Amino acid sequence: MLSQLRPICKIFILSLLALGFSSLAQAAVKFKKGDAIAIIGNGLADRMQHDAWMETLLQSEYKGLDLSFRNLSLTGDTVTERPRNRGFIEHMWYFKDLKADVFFVFFGYNESFKGAAGIESFKASYAKMIDDYRKEKFSRNGETRFVLFSPIAHEDHKEPSMPDGSENNERLALYTKAIEEVAKSKGVGFVDLFNTSKALYSTASKPLTLNGVHLLEEGNRQMAEVIAKSITGKDIKANKSKERLRKAVVDKSWHWFNRYRATDGNDVWGGRSQLSFVAGQKNYEVMMHELDMIDVMTDNRDNKLWAVAKGESYQIDDSNVPAPIKVESNIGGKSKSSNATKEGSINYLKAEETVKGFTMPKGYEAKVFASEEMFPEMANPVILNVGPKGRLWAAAWPTYPKWEPLKEMNDSLLIFPDEDNDGVADKAITFAKVHNPTGFTFWNGGVIVASQPDILFLRDNDGDDIADERVVLLTGLDSADTHHAASHLIVGPDGGLYFQSGVFFVNNVESPWRANYKDTSSSMYRYDLRNFEFRRHAVNSPNPHGTTFDYWGNHFATDGTGGRGYQVIPNMAGGFEMRKLYDKKVRPVPSHGLISSSHFPPEVQGDLLVCNSIGFLGMKHYKLEQNLDTGYVESTELEDMLVAEDRNFRPTDVKFGNDGAMYVSDWSNVIIGHMQHNIRDPNRDHVHGRIYRVTYKGRPLQKKTNVHGKSLPELLDMLKHPIDGVRERA
Repeated sequence: MLSQLRPICKIFILSLLALGFSSLAQAAVKFKKGDAIAIIGNGLADRMQHDAWMETLLQSEYKGLDLSFRNLSLTGDTVTERPRNRGFIEHMWYFKDLKADVFFVFFGYNESFKGAAGIESFKASYAKMIDDYRKEKFSRNGETRFVLFSPIAHEDHKEPSMPDGSENNERLALYTKAIEEVAKSKGVGFVDLFNTSKALYSTASKPLTLNGVHLLEEGNRQMAEVIAKSITGKDIKANKSKERLRKAVVDKSWHWFNRYRATDGNDVWGGRSQLSFVAGQKNYEVMMHELDMIDVMTDNRDNKLWAVAKGESYQIDDSNVPAPIKVESNIGGKSKSSNATKEGSINYLKAEETVKGFTMPKGYEAKVFASEEMFPEMANPVILNVGPKGRLWAAAWPTYPKWEPLKEMNDSLLIFPDEDNDGVADKAITFAKVHNPTGFTFWNGGVIVASQPDILFLRDNDGDDIADERVVLLTGLDSADTHHAASHLIVGPDGGLYFQSGVFFVNNVESPWRANYKDTSSSMYRYDLRNFEFRRHAVNSPNPHGTTFDYWGNHFATDGTGGRGYQVIPNMAGGFEMRKLYDKKVRPVPSHGLISSSHFPPEVQGDLLVCNSIGFLGMKHYKLEQNLDTGYVESTELEDMLVAEDRNFRPTDVKFGNDGAMYVSDWSNVIIGHMQHNIRDPNRDHVHGRIYRVTYKGRPLQKKTNVHGKSLPELLDMLKHPIDGVRERA
């Protein structure tokens, strides 16, 4: 019976889609040659730029008109509230600068949580926005034109841990109708994505959304066909024949993204942009000039995609991009800065020389596991982790603090196999290029990595150790200060994803459960990977780095700027708070780790190691013990685990490998931090980086445990393993 009904249902759904399209004549917008289209709105529009299908289809249809699309949307935005970090360039300036001729407007989802009570206010605000933009006369091509898009429907994933979307859809239907009424009253275009998305969900062979409300790439592809049909009146297929054009659009969009959403914005336009260095030169003049450079690079990529749309070959020529402003260093050379002697030298030691200068407790010894001399990709490692196959991974961040125009974006996740078990990496495998990778962890057969302002999920599906799947798992996180952004990702024993971020930030995350969650606190956050709940877990100020769980599930955190350490504990209000763990001795603290390895002596198991990167260069060592009377963890300071003579040694992370050895990453830089030096100080190093391997003399290495490819019963049995890392990987 069901098989007989399926063809009938399919015909009915196709009829609904056809009816939807026939009612979209109101969406017609007449483009003129050279039109600039400004896309504004919430997460629906924000996420579209990564897959770029909508623009691809419209560019393919309107080839020869030389249309410029600029996405100015941001997850969490509403008609009336578009929060940004300090000094962020105001959106009206962008509209004027772009001379916006057409607005594609995507609002209504976040506002819909106010329900029927918020409808009239929403309509009034929407109408006022259109009136205000018309008065500004942004367009060079006559009156400013608008197309208003409704929210998409909530897709039911039929998962008991997630909302089925029925309540959301009741509200979204009301707001879709409200947007249509505004469009009619203002005589502008309207596209009903709500009803058409519901129809698409009904015929989809797999979910089109990540969490019911945010489209995956396939959802964006199908929605782009809906939008293209509504705008052009034609069936335009998003297929492989458009892939060359789509890649050109993605490249243009990535450059624009780094202009409009410039990472490290606090140094571009915020408070630290006014810091003055050699000869009074400020970050502001250097970084704002870089935005002008990216503008030209973006325009150059428009030229390419227009040529590709017409089937022409085209080679991008960036020779017209203004040269960067020359910056003089305040380290070395003519500078008499005390930083030149107190904190590092522009003359770098070899990795083998650095390791010879380590002071460690009796019994411990260190050697070079990987360095920039062995692998040029190995520059500025910021985070370490051990993958399911037992191999060490590192996030390399040579573009720190942000990508520089005209230079390669070569930040990456690297894998370091040691196949001959000699304690030295055999090669460096680039798993993926990831801009500003401030933290990563393993989950669901892949890797979750912070790439400000997003958190991505990357997976290798064909076994070649190169990511071929990329999903924006979470967006709406701020990137105003890159070394304070979402960092030290870890999946806790409860299955939640934990990370921390610091000051200057406006995090604004959309949810399938409730209205957008806006927060400006310096905090630890928890993101539920099953039901997509996002919330602040506990305040940790000002710039927290480092998150761990011990054998018993005790939760620890450190604060980078302050150097403080905490146990994260429940409080009487039903939430969590930071409880002092040790007396602060040093700062800043990039990370910490817990000793859990059969290779190391029993008396140090469960001890805390704290990395420090200025002044004291090494790792502090604390004994942790559970106070049975209070239930809290208490600490006792022990002999330092590692102290370096090399003033360029900057330990950023410590992890214990599958062999039980301790691995320590070294940023290896004469310059550390933002405030003391111009962002583009020429002595800011982007080449050096090391990983050191620490072992204990006379003790056997830990027996390696491979979790990759194991059955569910085998993985469950591994949860009884005494080593924290093995259980975490299982």
